[in-house]
Amino acid sequence: LHLPRDAAAIAREMENVGGHLNAYTAREQTAYYCKVLKEDLALSVDIIGDILTHSTFIPEELERERGVILQEIGQANDTPDDIVFDHFQSTAYPDQPMGRPTLGTEDVIKKMKRATLTDYMQHHYGPERMVVAAAGALEHEALIGLVQEHFRDLPQVAPPPPEASRYIGGEFREERDLDQVHIVLGFPSTGYKDRLHYPTLLLSTLLGGGMSSRLFQEIREKRGLVYSIYSFAHPFDDGGLLAVYAGTGEKEVEELMPVTLEELRKVQTTVTQDELDRAKAQLRASLLMSLESTGSRTEQIARQIQVHGRIIPVEETKRKIAAVTIEEVQEAAFEAFRGKPTLAALGPAGKVPTLSEIASRLAA
Repeated sequence: LHLPRDAAAIAREMENVGGHLNAYTAREQTAYYCKVLKEDLALSVDIIGDILTHSTFIPEELERERGVILQEIGQANDTPDDIVFDHFQSTAYPDQPMGRPTLGTEDVIKKMKRATLTDYMQHHYGPERMVVAAAGALEHEALIGLVQEHFRDLPQVAPPPPEASRYIGGEFREERDLDQVHIVLGFPSTGYKDRLHYPTLLLSTLLGGGMSSRLFQEIREKRGLVYSIYSFAHPFDDGGLLAVYAGTGEKEVEELMPVTLEELRKVQTTVTQDELDRAKAQLRASLLMSLESTGSRTEQIARQIQVHGRIIPVEETKRKIAAVTIEEVQEAAFEAFRGKPTLAALGPAGKVPTLSEIASRLAA
């Protein structure tokens, strides 16, 4: 017999045992998670199972949550170094799921109906689309038993596969009265399963992954053009993005962009063994340190099962990182930076170069 809980009851039950319950939406998955003491494992599986199988979407609660999300969207829109990434993503992948903001848009949230949510859960929240992962003080068989008990009411559905992403690229500019212009410049890159996945991660690290990186040293330390500049690699199940973020003043952008593009051009042919070894040490240390967090470990397990269908041993990942060569990193750079760029600029963006100017400098 299932005793219905409302949202307040769920919060009380979890916090009565000192636990933490939350959820997040990423580009390719939605996650519901909790962190509890080992004696409260059964309660945590019960609550997450209840949320996934017995949510009622009471109209009054739905309206309250609608208001909360609209406030969250408003807050994001008022945070230029946050919202510029949404504009970057939607320009790289226009008119498709991969390009849509995870928060949604004001228009979509205002029009969202209860029936849309219940229908979505019925058609997408089935066992075939779901991974349950856990890490910490628990027994695997005990977890399986609890999942079988508390997830048994999931709809038995076979939803269609997700729509494949199609990188398009392009340019977004929004003039705002800000002290800084926020810029994201990116390129099509590798996915989790690609041969150059680890070379791309190492490329991003040595290019803009720390205070010793090329971009940080050349642009901030030597020239003082920015406070913040970094690169990032976002792999997806199919394809990915390699990009640079920088925030700078309206005058400084005229020098910033040519210097940045020159670094992107040079890294295709001038990677040294010393900086590759340093990038490998950074990536390896980041991996091993993340394993000290049960939350990070759980996320890694879930993602690996989703993408690869298995848990990848840490030693296997360390071997793949160690095996990357200079030539592979340079190949990853060449393959990425010859692709069509995506540019998003927010603020006093008039002096940010055009896509054609960017492409010309990279080809020089």
